[in-house]
Amino acid sequence: MLDASTGAVLARATVSTDPDGYAELVTLAEAHAGLRAWALEGAGGYGAGLARHLADAEELVVELDRPVRAHRRAGAKSDAIDAERAAREALSRTRLARPKTGAERAAVAVHLTARRAAVEAASTAQRQLRALVITAPEKVRARFRGQSTTAMVTTATRLRPATTNGDVEVREALSVLRTLARRITFLTEDADEHERLIRALVRSWRPDLLQVSGVGPIVAGTVLTAWSHPGRVRDDAAFAMLAGVAPIPASSGKTTRYRLNRSGDRQLNRALHTIVLSRLPYYPDTRAYADRRRTQGKTDREIKRCLKRYIARQLYRQLENPQDLPAAA
Repeated sequence: MLDASTGAVLARATVSTDPDGYAELVTLAEAHAGLRAWALEGAGGYGAGLARHLADAEELVVELDRPVRAHRRAGAKSDAIDAERAAREALSRTRLARPKTGAERAAVAVHLTARRAAVEAASTAQRQLRALVITAPEKVRARFRGQSTTAMVTTATRLRPATTNGDVEVREALSVLRTLARRITFLTEDADEHERLIRALVRSWRPDLLQVSGVGPIVAGTVLTAWSHPGRVRDDAAFAMLAGVAPIPASSGKTTRYRLNRSGDRQLNRALHTIVLSRLPYYPDTRAYADRRRTQGKTDREIKRCLKRYIARQLYRQLENPQDLPAAA
């Protein structure tokens, strides 16, 4: 605990990560008069329990980024050092970030995480299936020749290893392929179910977002979980920086240029990229904008970055003012 006026350490405490420990922290803070704020690292992860407890107690909570290792004096590391560093960083900031909150956001976030894991696991299993088919005996390969990945999964699901007449290599290859195919089918169905639930949650929370051109349930859920609630992000420029689509000035002398922004929420950045890809082929205004920028010497990659910045502004205004439905870019 630091004194905001002098920066002096007032108290240190280590507590358990449960309601009793959280209550002990609040009691310690109440022993010191005056206004106070709590600086948390990982308010959406390991600090989520404390963040919820403080929010329920109507305490002011500030969310901080992960610590920068090089800034630690002599490489020192401990919970006490990190806590003091977080408090001093919060005191030095001109703008304070608020943690994500809301039951709807948390519900969408858990389904997005589960769906992403299912999709990644299914993709891994599909690659394994194709690799095994390539290295399998010819009797096995012949059953899959010329098929797409989807058709290969269907074929592998129907395999009967017991009918191989004692050929151990063929039998085990068919058995593993069938197991992989069933795993892929299960994971695909699991991902589809999570997508259905995400769609239902988004419709009950912010149905207006689904009316924005190029926005589906997964994109909408990703945008909503990053945005969280009104007022958390101060303006559209901050939202663009959060998404990693705000250009970073890299000018020198008379040369004016911008550097690609590789920071920010990469899932949110991917969601904006998905919107751009869905609009470019089908929306006349988007195609006209791209054509105009090409005549100005912009590459396709630069045009997509410009569109992502525009869409970030559009989505931010829609999120903060749901009554104003914007047109497609």
